[in-house]
Amino acid sequence: MSTCTTLSRELSEPLAATAAVATTWLLVEQNGPWGAKAVGESHLDPAVGRALEAAAAGTGVRVALIRRPGRHADCPPTARHEVIVAHAVPGRGWVRRAEVADPAELLGLDFAALGVGDHGGFGAEHVGGPVALVCTNGRRDRCCALLGRPLAAELAAAGHSEVWEVTHLGGHRFSPTMLVLPYGYAYGRLTPETAKEVLAATAAGHMVPEWSRGCSGWERPGQAAEHAVRLAIGETRVGALTLTLRPDGEGRWLVSVLHEDGRAWEVDVIEGASEPPRPESCGKAAGRPSRMDVLSVRGV
Repeated sequence: MSTCTTLSRELSEPLAATAAVATTWLLVEQNGPWGAKAVGESHLDPAVGRALEAAAAGTGVRVALIRRPGRHADCPPTARHEVIVAHAVPGRGWVRRAEVADPAELLGLDFAALGVGDHGGFGAEHVGGPVALVCTNGRRDRCCALLGRPLAAELAAAGHSEVWEVTHLGGHRFSPTMLVLPYGYAYGRLTPETAKEVLAATAAGHMVPEWSRGCSGWERPGQAAEHAVRLAIGETRVGALTLTLRPDGEGRWLVSVLHEDGRAWEVDVIEGASEPPRPESCGKAAGRPSRMDVLSVRGV
């Protein structure tokens, strides 16, 4: 039986504009096995997991669990939990981190403020190189385990970056997928070589369009517009572009893209359905995933 990743590749499904949308990521270390809905199905107190997701709902904050690459089935519960909070809106991003003895402490955070980029002094500013988050949750999709875990292990062994396994980044059919901080770009269909290229580029303040699924800090129409402009002008610096979205009818947007040097474009983006039908995840019925298509890019 073909996997969801195999079918996606065979259909040449575009990577662009498929990143999970989250202005801010709340990443909580939790060792041991993860269930399909890991925040509520792990050694983390399920009530705390559900409360964190409820507190994040509608704020732009996305909650996920992280753990170091390696074997996990018999790991004891985490004694102290590393917590990484990252705001991913380009031009306003930051990464903060702390340790907590009990993740229930995180329920005291102002999630609405985190979502709009106010960290409220949480923890300390992240110092050091890029943070790589590789989706490895095989209970959610087998492709994430089969393809993600070896990638996370190789990156960790190479020592080029800080590497974590993460529970869910969306887009299982693009495995192995990786979110990279501090800029919040998601990548898909990576190999160890291309993942290392992405991390080296991130360390230098650049992104890599070829494997990019988009920056999670932008809505998906914005991800599509940004990608189109980057390809048109060959721009890879992460902070070079800013976007403004405005609806232009049902399932259609005009996206204004401004370069830091003053150049500007208007990008016409329309939402469509992928054809032919394909499963968005292994074991699911075939569907028509939403896709963002760029109709035109006009200089203004």
